[in-house]
Amino acid sequence: MSYGLPHTTEVNRALHKKVLYAKFNMKSSAKDHFDADVSRLVISNEISAQSVPALAAGNVTSIYVLSVLLKRKDFDKKNIELLTKLIPQRMVIALQMEEETKFAIFNEKLFFGDWQPTETATIPLSGLTLDAVWQSLVTTIGGFEIEEGNTLKEQIVVNEAHDKLLKQIAALENKMRKEKQPRRKLELHEQIIRLKSNLCQEN
Repeated sequence: MSYGLPHTTEVNRALHKKVLYAKFNMKSSAKDHFDADVSRLVISNEISAQSVPALAAGNVTSIYVLSVLLKRKDFDKKNIELLTKLIPQRMVIALQMEEETKFAIFNEKLFFGDWQPTETATIPLSGLTLDAVWQSLVTTIGGFEIEEGNTLKEQIVVNEAHDKLLKQIAALENKMRKEKQPRRKLELHEQIIRLKSNLCQEN
């Protein structure tokens, strides 16, 4: 698959699982867990100033596309996180299952896009530099925008803090619904009000 990328980026080099296992001395249990999800690995593309002359290199000098053929759709995300540790490169991971593809990308944390038909799945090269392309890929796959004045890293930190607050509020609201004692119910309500106030201050 080219994912809409220029043919000059195509590499199509198989990455054998056994090589990864040996290189990182993985235990049998970890190998079995990985094998349960992943059928085949292929480095399908390399995006660089050499393969796409219109793009200038910066802090980012190359972006790889790793195609991962899956054995099941409900894969363990930890196996994909493991790949980002075993292969310390900037890369877009194209997770393929039958006729569908889901993109993933790691920058501070692992982001996943949505499943889409493989035949129409594309990786857009937005920007004039590889730095800009990488930032665009992270935000597009991650499904967020960078607020004015923030760097990509800062925005990810802000988003994580926001998501953590939302989870705390949801957990407290659930707890409050189940609480029988009026006094404890009031205490939980006050905690929720404080957290919601923090959310408003973020905005």
